[in-house]
Amino acid sequence: MRIASITAGAAGMYCGSCMRDNTLATALHDLGHDALLFSTYTPIRTDEANVSQQRIFFGGINVYLEQKSGLFRHTPWWLDRLFNFPRLLRWVAKFAFSVRAEDLSDLTLSMLDGTDGKQRKEVEKFVRWFENDWRPDVILLTNVLLSGIVPELKRRLKVPIIATLQGDDIYLEMLPPDIRKQAIEKIRANCEHMDGYIATCKYYADFMSGYLGLPRERFQIVYPGIKLHPDPADGRKPTADGRKPTIGYFARIAPEKGLHILADAFIHLRKSPNAPKYRMRFSGWLGSHNKPYLNGIMKKLAEAGLADEVQHVDSPTHEDKVRFLNSIDVLSVPAPYREPKGLYVLEALSHGVPVVQPRHGSFPELIEMTGGGLLVNPDDPIDLANGLRKLLDDSALRQELGRKGQAAVRKRFTAKTMAQNTLTVLQKYT
Repeated sequence: MRIASITAGAAGMYCGSCMRDNTLATALHDLGHDALLFSTYTPIRTDEANVSQQRIFFGGINVYLEQKSGLFRHTPWWLDRLFNFPRLLRWVAKFAFSVRAEDLSDLTLSMLDGTDGKQRKEVEKFVRWFENDWRPDVILLTNVLLSGIVPELKRRLKVPIIATLQGDDIYLEMLPPDIRKQAIEKIRANCEHMDGYIATCKYYADFMSGYLGLPRERFQIVYPGIKLHPDPADGRKPTADGRKPTIGYFARIAPEKGLHILADAFIHLRKSPNAPKYRMRFSGWLGSHNKPYLNGIMKKLAEAGLADEVQHVDSPTHEDKVRFLNSIDVLSVPAPYREPKGLYVLEALSHGVPVVQPRHGSFPELIEMTGGGLLVNPDDPIDLANGLRKLLDDSALRQELGRKGQAAVRKRFTAKTMAQNTLTVLQKYT
């Protein structure tokens, strides 16, 4: 099967959706399918082999210039290519977080207008390339924020188009309410040309069906999968190297992932009577716009006298991530946002590290299906502290949950399983 996966570059940051899309494209190819992953706006960034194509559609520079000036809506295509070099787009992406929200609002609505928007030239380039150069059997759109291209794709290619929903609401919620309302209306209209939807958990299918006003019966569930590596041992040994029991956090360092909640829980743990001297390590992508957020957390930990018990670890490569996960005893990413994927949960469990997560989003489903952790009240540092202490003080329970979680991930949440389940959905439409 020829499968075109269209993802959105995340302005140079490690993005769970991009990483999932990259893993899926790799696994589909390994199963013998001609699966190509195409990025839009900017190149994607992954900590494993990046299989996305060099060709970038809707290059961020061209899209922005066309939004701002009528001149660039009529420039020749050969000139546009000068702004689409991946290295240039990566460099420009460093400044993406300084773009004003109102500019993104107008651009979002224009992109959702498709051939009626200011980026109609980019839509034509996109559709014509697939029409003439590489015609797919099915198109997998990995978010509905790109749905402005769907009506024209459907009209000219006449192939099934399936959209994956895996976090679209977090961007929509950043828009001003009036812009968000317009954007959702445009998405709903574009989705009339969509054949079906894939959601990464049951919770998110239910939520996004209501949020966007889409028929729930057209949603299929395909849980995320990760590429397994041969390095993890079967289960975790008790902490026997003299180090302190360690709490870990591995995710983007941003308010929506909840490092501040974990810091409050850690302070409560260390101030509790007779509490062992636990330590905390955290890692993940940190954008310059979130450095004040991290500085505030570190200041609060220092004021509590715990600066020496907390370590920020850079993990730019997959090998660094593996070393980090093998250095902790329990992982928690207490995201206030109702996470639809939870890749960091699967990654920790694949190394036999049990988790403590809030009771919302995809986490209840993942914990139920893996048996690899505990659930606590969302946005509740004290309940989180209690859950962490339960695992940290009971090495037998910690090892049991780690073994269960590791076995379940290896059986049910692999990249191959995700690819096979995705194929089952796609074959319904082809």
